[in-house]
Amino acid sequence: MQKEAAALPWTIRDKYVLITGATSGIGLAAARALARDGAKIGIIARNRQKAIECAERIRLESGASHAQIDIFTADMGSLHSVRKVAKDILEKCPRIDVLINNAGAFYDRRYWSEDHFEMTWAVNHLGPFLLTTLLLDRIKENAEARIIFTSSHGHKMVKGGIDFEDLDGNRLYNPLRTFLGGANLRYGETKLANILVTVELAKKLHGTGVSVNCFDPGLVSTNFNMNNGKLARMTMACMKPFSRTPEKGAETLIWLAESAELAGQSGNYYKDLKAGVPSKAAVDPKSAARLWEISQRQIRSVLS
Repeated sequence: MQKEAAALPWTIRDKYVLITGATSGIGLAAARALARDGAKIGIIARNRQKAIECAERIRLESGASHAQIDIFTADMGSLHSVRKVAKDILEKCPRIDVLINNAGAFYDRRYWSEDHFEMTWAVNHLGPFLLTTLLLDRIKENAEARIIFTSSHGHKMVKGGIDFEDLDGNRLYNPLRTFLGGANLRYGETKLANILVTVELAKKLHGTGVSVNCFDPGLVSTNFNMNNGKLARMTMACMKPFSRTPEKGAETLIWLAESAELAGQSGNYYKDLKAGVPSKAAVDPKSAARLWEISQRQIRSVLS
């Protein structure tokens, strides 16, 4: 665990916080709380009109009627769209104090992104990876800044680590594996990737004043997985009585963004307002370095 001294006591008031996936679920709950506590918010969303409506809801429900809430439009499954929104953000935002990579998706069948990557991988890993790297220089301009990834307990389903020889998910999405939960394992791979990126990026940012951490929100009652048909909706309805509210699921995210006691803590995985225990595969430094290199190569193959 790394520790670096912060120049000044950390407070979220007047900090600029960028967050993906803030139009519903724990992202919306976190944005509302952060705005209430005095943060300036930048929402990155695919649906601009929905984001505008959510911004008004955040102002109303947080009691921060004059809160600064900027809207940026991007499809996190498109590398070109992510690059464009990063350009827009850099032009509009003179500083970025906190970047929260919260948007995520689950697909029960294999779909392809416009860049010809498997969609779960594109949305949950490559999009956030690219956004973070494009904004990193601006983030590092602060004496202290924070990057947060929303991961999941689901990463522990991936016992052997990410299959780097099958990044398209061919084995997981074959008919038999799909029936046996291959899509769940694919989702788990992307959440494992979030932790590995956290580990590698923390190493690269050592000594800069920028910390990077990730967390498990637990099982949360949101609209997640509701795009996968009737069976998925029925499954989520059955799980709802055992699920947390979005507000409860967002507690650790808010804590990671706001807590002064976490200043300088980097490269860690949290759950329920304390350090969690990720899988061994999630903290393997060789896998983290390899994933970083492969991710850069995948992005260059599209954007070069």
